[in-house]
Amino acid sequence: MTRYPYDVPGWGGGEIWVRDGIVIQHELASEELRAASSGSGDGSASSTGLPAGTVPGTSVQLCAEIVSDLCRRIEAHLAGARTSYDGVVVDLDWATPLQRELAAAARAIPWGEVVSYGELAVLAGRPGAARAAGSFCADNRYSLIIPCHRVVAANGIGGYGAAGLVLKRRLLALEGVHL
Repeated sequence: MTRYPYDVPGWGGGEIWVRDGIVIQHELASEELRAASSGSGDGSASSTGLPAGTVPGTSVQLCAEIVSDLCRRIEAHLAGARTSYDGVVVDLDWATPLQRELAAAARAIPWGEVVSYGELAVLAGRPGAARAAGSFCADNRYSLIIPCHRVVAANGIGGYGAAGLVLKRRLLALEGVHL
């Protein structure tokens, strides 16, 4: 597994973890993450925290190409450009069948549109699983790729896990949604 830190002007530092061409986790660019990963105090990411078993040889090159493409998409997205993450493979080996269905349904929510947690559950073929949809979104480890910022409460914006509502509102505003 390899950690790839990145920086997006106006957003801060983020990181992508990749193993064998599959995204394991994506931490959205944030000032908090930049501060946590800065080794020199100048905003540049350090290599501390890298897992001991990074992938060798050609796998690193493949991962670097995938990450480079993903970073271009993330930067365009955070600049307000309509962006798709189709073709980005994420690790869902840990997920239950319900979580896999919720992930697929969330990935299908178009740019600039929102659905409620209950509607996400219906889209996933699981009516009545709104709480499970909320829990899935709160624990989403693939910011933007699985766009849980587009999932809202029936009566308002809802939550956004540890990232918070300020970030959720900012992401939605990029897509023309104001809640």
